Amino acid sequence: MQKIAAGAPEAQSADLVAGTIAQLKDLFPELVTEGPKGSAINLDVLKALVGDATVTDVDEKYGLNWHGKRRARQLALTPSTGTLRPCPEESVDWDSTQNLMIEGDNLEVLKLLQKSYAGKVKLIYIDPPYNTGNDFVYPDSFQNSIQNYLELTGQTEEGQKTSSNTEASGRFHTDWLNMLYPRLKLARNLLQDDGVLCVSIDDVEQANLRKVCDDLFGEENHVATIVWQKRYVSNATAKWLSDMHDFIVVYAKNKETLKVNSLERTEEQLAAYKNPDKDARGVWRAQDLSASKPYSAGMFTITGPTGNSFDPPPNRYWRCNKEQFDKWVADGRIWWGVNKDARPMLKAFLAESERGVTPNTWWDYGFAGHNKEATLELKELFDGDAPFDTPKPVRLMRRLIELFCGSDDLVLDFFCGSASFGHAAMECNAAGDDSALRFILVQLPEPVTRVGYQTIADISKERLRRARSKVKADYPAAQVDAGFRVFKLDESNIRAWMPKATELGQSLLDHQEHLQPDRTEQDLLYELLLKLGLDLCVPIQQQMIAGKSVYAVGAGVLLACLAESITTAEVETLAEGIVQWYQQLAPAGDTTCVFRDSAFGDDVAKTNMAAILQQHGIQNVRSL
Repeated sequence: MQKIAAGAPEAQSADLVAGTIAQLKDLFPELVTEGPKGSAINLDVLKALVGDATVTDVDEKYGLNWHGKRRARQLALTPSTGTLRPCPEESVDWDSTQNLMIEGDNLEVLKLLQKSYAGKVKLIYIDPPYNTGNDFVYPDSFQNSIQNYLELTGQTEEGQKTSSNTEASGRFHTDWLNMLYPRLKLARNLLQDDGVLCVSIDDVEQANLRKVCDDLFGEENHVATIVWQKRYVSNATAKWLSDMHDFIVVYAKNKETLKVNSLERTEEQLAAYKNPDKDARGVWRAQDLSASKPYSAGMFTITGPTGNSFDPPPNRYWRCNKEQFDKWVADGRIWWGVNKDARPMLKAFLAESERGVTPNTWWDYGFAGHNKEATLELKELFDGDAPFDTPKPVRLMRRLIELFCGSDDLVLDFFCGSASFGHAAMECNAAGDDSALRFILVQLPEPVTRVGYQTIADISKERLRRARSKVKADYPAAQVDAGFRVFKLDESNIRAWMPKATELGQSLLDHQEHLQPDRTEQDLLYELLLKLGLDLCVPIQQQMIAGKSVYAVGAGVLLACLAESITTAEVETLAEGIVQWYQQLAPAGDTTCVFRDSAFGDDVAKTNMAAILQQHGIQNVRSL
């Protein structure tokens, strides 16, 4: 059987560099050659393919550059050696929910999600730390990123909170850009082709954020920059001008395929539709017949029913030619006023409207909520206390979901804070017909001093539990998935091969068992899902066969028996039981069957197990 050795690609997250080279090789085989470290790109061939003028390595070129940008790019491409450990005891509706709450450094988590969720997320919303000059807790100044995570969370003997944003450099933009760049680069991979990224930001870094996103998404994929009125009362003590707004920068992965949903009309907007002439087609509103755009043959004179003549206003044109205007008149679509002597207007019927209201980029607090509303929401949920200082209002999150998502899309927030985004997704599902949005939230377990909570991630999870109760109370008839599975970032279940040169013999003995000693079958199983690119909420069945737990994932795509011991006498009975279950499941595609390598007493037992399974159609038999 093939063994997944410690340090092998299977023990890491997706290798994005290798994937990129493979894609280039498919398109241009001659572009890829052998280098000192494996496959490499031949720059001379690249120049020949696209022309010398389009390949540049000059220092002076358009774009945003800063100290550390190259390293930030490399950091995004470095595979993670971590894993996500399941925590059913902290979850809600573990067996049925399709939602995820992941606790850990979001850079590592994004790497781990690459295989399972690449190209599957419709909407990513983030509210990253604003550059206020205070410390960041996303240092990324480490070689072993999992060790960094453990230090941040105090899980090592000498663990302490570290920072890359000291008092001396906190006002500089470099640290903030180095923190955000690799995360956005990885996030883009997770988006569907018609997916969209929305980032909340203030004035300090808004311009830099735009340039970073232009670099990663392409300037042509900038959809809009929304201005959100976050306060409804001016700050009378402001030193210069009262800060009343934030921005939400919106980028599409591919703007040509992005669909923006229209908004429902408000009562005030509906009131603009009337029917003073009792038109049988229903209520309508009058639209200006002129436009600034020079329509073809749009400069004719119109004569009204009472003989009045009308030309377009100065520097404007009629929005149609004479032939089209005459058709509208014959169809009763031109309104001349009650006395039929007014300037002509075009009737727009509500019943014929294909869209609701086209969204705009100005979101006042009446439309999308405000900061005070967000704090009051949190206080209501937490019995008068708001354990998080800078929440976003649920209404703002719902507006974004309503604008860009369908009924069964996957949404992601990897700076989830107080989990307003997850709360909003639950509400959208409860309020919508047959809505089944799924969410993934990620939050670093940054220590806090709030009574009853050790980390911000603890607050996130408690917010989701309380939001679940509130949504079910507010929408008692709704069948809504308001649960969530909790996972926590940790070192891989597979121990890294780190031999001591002076004690090689002892190192070999120490690594006879290459799995972490404190890990459960569930830990191993979910790491397998990540390595094989399966959804962390995929259905999993369990059966006892020959006294061992056997798992069937995704109706038989993966079969796993992760028992610590399988004796030679048990092999035949266990193998036959697995084959029988496999035949009952009848999976459509190939099946992978995985065992714990150290479970077998000897190589003969392993060989016999593989032979029996392969004889019955399970060709891919592996051990870890």
